[in-house]
Amino acid sequence: MKLVFCGTPEFAVPTLQAVIAAGHEVALVVTQPDRAAGRGLEVHVPPVKQAAVTHGLPVVQPEKIKNNLELRARLEEIAPDAILVVAYGRIIPQWMLELPRFGNINLHGSLLPKYRGAAPIQWAVACGEVVTGVTTMRLDAGLDTGDMLLAAVCPVGLEETAVDVYGCLAPLGAELMVETLRRLEAGTICPEEQNHSLATLAPILKREDGLVDFSRSAKQIYDRWRGFQPWPGAHTTLRGKKLIVSKMGICSGRSVAAGELLVDGEQMLVGCGSGTVAELLELQMEGKKRMSAAEFLRGYQVKSGERLGL
Repeated sequence: MKLVFCGTPEFAVPTLQAVIAAGHEVALVVTQPDRAAGRGLEVHVPPVKQAAVTHGLPVVQPEKIKNNLELRARLEEIAPDAILVVAYGRIIPQWMLELPRFGNINLHGSLLPKYRGAAPIQWAVACGEVVTGVTTMRLDAGLDTGDMLLAAVCPVGLEETAVDVYGCLAPLGAELMVETLRRLEAGTICPEEQNHSLATLAPILKREDGLVDFSRSAKQIYDRWRGFQPWPGAHTTLRGKKLIVSKMGICSGRSVAAGELLVDGEQMLVGCGSGTVAELLELQMEGKKRMSAAEFLRGYQVKSGERLGL
């Protein structure tokens, strides 16, 4: 097929590479503009752009696409069989949806209709799912509401973070996209309408999503910590200052009031909801270095009975 590929982060790179390896013609790669980020405002080039340049593919980086007449004229000239959309980060306008004969094929990082939205992988882990996956779907005007084409399942380990699950889903999704294109061309896919009553939302993550609520159970707090890696992570306050929880686990057989600390030797435990207890394994006071619990207890002279989140 002749394709246009829209994608931006590292998650999309395996799919781009897979469709090239499968012999498809990628006539154009559309990705987000380079961005300045960090304290030094260093310019970051999207991973998809880097991969496209390596393969000698033409790249465009429009700031906006909805009313972009130049982009529209270029895509109409290409007349692609399909437009592939993988974590591009822009809403696809109606004129693009209507352009290719096979439509705009999206690789979504969940088993739809669950976890529609910008952060499906993170929210699946944060909600304690033990199975997730990827779905190819034909985009329509809604938010991840289009007809499903194919899906593939990936187990989620009880200690895996969103970063680990990304590592599973990216290559799995690449294979699924190649198979989707093969079967679309062969006419052997039967698009399936989503059951919209089963849909859940996975909105873009915000910094406050990482704020630990100690009324939740230790398992819920731990799952959110796993899901919100590498950002926004998990944070609370100690002695009025921000405390980042870099690594944590669940502790059984103890009873501590929610938000209250219990120091047991080199262990730093905190009470959570429903009578559960979490263990804080690595911590970092804002602006300071990351420490093991033992180092933190010695350095800050933490005592049992102190409270977090105040």
